[in-house]
Amino acid sequence: MSSQASVVCFLFLLLYILIESQNSDFHLAGDYLLGGLFTIHANMKGIVHLNYLQVPQCKEYEIKVLGYNLMQAMRYAVEEINNHSSLLPGVLLGYEMVDICYVSNNIQPVLYFLSHDDYFLPIQDNYSSYVPRVVAVIGPDNSESTTTVAHFLSLFLVPQITYSAISDELRDKRRFPAVLRTVPGAEHQMKAMVLLLKQYRWNWIIMLVSNDDYGRENSKVLSEQLAAEGICIAFQETLPTPQANLALTASEQEHLVTIVDKVRNSTAHVVVLLSPDLTLRCFFLEVLRQNFSGTVWIASESWSIDPVLHNYSELRHMGTFLGITTQSVSIPRFSEFRVRHSQAGPPTPNKTSPPSTCNQECDRCLNITESFNSILTLTGERVVFNVYSAVYAVAHALHSLLGCNQTSCTKKVVYPWKLLKELWNVNFTLLGQKIFFDEQGDLPMGLEIIQWRWDLSQNPFQSIAFYSPAQKHLINVTSIFWNTPNNTVPSSMCSKRCQAGQKKKPVGLHPCCFECIDCLPGSFLNQSDEFDCQPCPLYEWSDKNDVACYKRRLAFLEWDEAPTIVVTLLAILGFLCTLTILAVFWRHFQTPMVRSAGGHMCFLMLAPLLVAYLALPVYVGQPTVFTCFCRQGLFTLCFTICISCITVRSFQIVCVFKMARRLPRAYSYWVRCHGPYVFVVAITSLKVFIVVSNALAATFIPTARADPDDPKVMILSCNPNFRKGLLLNTSLDLVLSVAGFSFAYMGKELPTNYNEAKFITLSMTFYFISSTTLCTFMSVYEGVLVTILDFAVTVLNLLGISLGYFGPKCYMILSYPERNTPAYFNSMIQGYTMRKT
Repeated sequence: MSSQASVVCFLFLLLYILIESQNSDFHLAGDYLLGGLFTIHANMKGIVHLNYLQVPQCKEYEIKVLGYNLMQAMRYAVEEINNHSSLLPGVLLGYEMVDICYVSNNIQPVLYFLSHDDYFLPIQDNYSSYVPRVVAVIGPDNSESTTTVAHFLSLFLVPQITYSAISDELRDKRRFPAVLRTVPGAEHQMKAMVLLLKQYRWNWIIMLVSNDDYGRENSKVLSEQLAAEGICIAFQETLPTPQANLALTASEQEHLVTIVDKVRNSTAHVVVLLSPDLTLRCFFLEVLRQNFSGTVWIASESWSIDPVLHNYSELRHMGTFLGITTQSVSIPRFSEFRVRHSQAGPPTPNKTSPPSTCNQECDRCLNITESFNSILTLTGERVVFNVYSAVYAVAHALHSLLGCNQTSCTKKVVYPWKLLKELWNVNFTLLGQKIFFDEQGDLPMGLEIIQWRWDLSQNPFQSIAFYSPAQKHLINVTSIFWNTPNNTVPSSMCSKRCQAGQKKKPVGLHPCCFECIDCLPGSFLNQSDEFDCQPCPLYEWSDKNDVACYKRRLAFLEWDEAPTIVVTLLAILGFLCTLTILAVFWRHFQTPMVRSAGGHMCFLMLAPLLVAYLALPVYVGQPTVFTCFCRQGLFTLCFTICISCITVRSFQIVCVFKMARRLPRAYSYWVRCHGPYVFVVAITSLKVFIVVSNALAATFIPTARADPDDPKVMILSCNPNFRKGLLLNTSLDLVLSVAGFSFAYMGKELPTNYNEAKFITLSMTFYFISSTTLCTFMSVYEGVLVTILDFAVTVLNLLGISLGYFGPKCYMILSYPERNTPAYFNSMIQGYTMRKT
């Protein structure tokens, strides 16, 4: 017990409300010492009196300074309304105060308030016409007592305004229809606390709660909000509750020592205390005894501005004290009223002398409270305004119910349920604050985050932030003076924050305890999931510890690459040469040289070659469905027509010189039926069937694959089935090339002008070797090089046919015109015949 405190026993104190010049009285009652209960009551018996009831078995308590301060706030509000207000003209408010001895004396006062002057409380079916001793109650100050009292008062619909009970259970108007509050509920109190923790990135905390409804209910609300914000509770302990004489038993003291030692050795450096102030006296004395520092203590509203605890000045060395409290509203001249000494009042009429109790002024308390007057004044009268506004709310409701004007009020019975309806509708401004009750019966006042200071002559509870219930976030956040070396912000995290691109691997049961593991290349850390690295999409990539993926570079054959330029120049050269050959053959179409090369069939070969040359750009640029189809279908079809023409031409020459004599009827049938063209059409039709079948069986949609040598690059190429289809299509051309080679070899001894074995052998051999090489290469390798090789092989095969087969003939036509005559060709045939004979 503090040396400055005195030991007193507070009694039930009954005062009154008087309507002047009328035989009626209205009573307001309550207490604010160890627990608060005020009531307003009314009856019409015309007797003005003062009653005293002895509190049974009330042990000696250390005075609760804040309770006494709030009691004086109610008295001040009543006297201010009676003497200086336009409210209730002709009506004098009275009040009655009861000490509920913390939580032990709830039932007797409320039964007394509900009874008549003869202490009789009738049991009735309908209390709408019942007039209890009081018509309104202000208090008590804690949720447990408020809930107990509310169950009785709600039955009679007696208005109850609590100034300090924050339990959200009281918002249930089906259970507590008569309960109103001038303090924000637990949801907002805990929300402000959670925002404070988030403001400084504290996610590893200790929670200490009292062993009562206040501790249990508020810890549940806070735990739910902490879990939603990813803040972990290192451990939670229940503080032992002191006995009536504020002393702990031996086992309780031992448990308290264990708790403090556990706090001192914990890795969490933020302690949230959800407990009434009386439970914390012994706790902080033990903290001082064990003498440790660096802890951040976060106070709930129940003790955040307690001057007695703040008077333990050595606590400044124990760490930084922060708290949640109601908004500061200064009440003019209240500090002078609180310490004024009592004056002798008139004797109580028609009543016998009551037992000896404290008087209205409670003179024996003044010596104690005067020592705290300075700190009470500097606190900003935060909770005091809650009581002050509650009294004014009742006065405004009475003013409306009694139909008061500027000079008088009507005389009628005040039923509590009627007053309750008026209370729900009050809306006025008091000291710059709007006073009204929302749908849950709460007064939407803001909250402040405060810091305990011992080094200032001004406010010992310095405001550092403001919380608005409407906006639900902290505003006007100012710097805090941390009781740490170099004023550094204390850290309270089970694990340090991971760096960008590192995932969390849980360690133990708490999500706040984890290891940091780097995200591998090709994955990234999504902000919505800190425990798993997400793979990058197909066309994206990431480096180690990336938090986002970037677009991979798409690799395909481009125009500005050296291989593309070289092959393109060859293709242009081949196209020009083929076009020149076509012009020469067209100019010399009737000559023996052109007719011996195939006549009309030469144009059937040169046309696909020109088409193939013109379509070569499909190999360059980003692949599409069309370009992939052209690569697989168009070029192989052009090659098939050319090679089938060469093959049938080789076969036809062999037939003329070697088989015509042996099989004249077959040769005649071959000529009559236009065998060469039938063969070319049949082979071409077969190739068209193969191409169409591949197109229907496989897709030509380009695909992207990661470059095995560089994952930042995606190789964009035709579908993998492209290679299978190309192999199937090429197989027919390979068979034709082998057949053409064979027929050409068989005619190697023909006349020189008809001997094309060298040219056909050269072109067919080159086509066979290049095509098999390309198919082999494509089966074992993927990449842009495949496209380059396919492009180059295609151009070289086209050059092999156009220059290897038609080039020599064009050379003979232009260089040796004398050999391109019928006479020359006849002489060569005669010479060949004579040799064979």
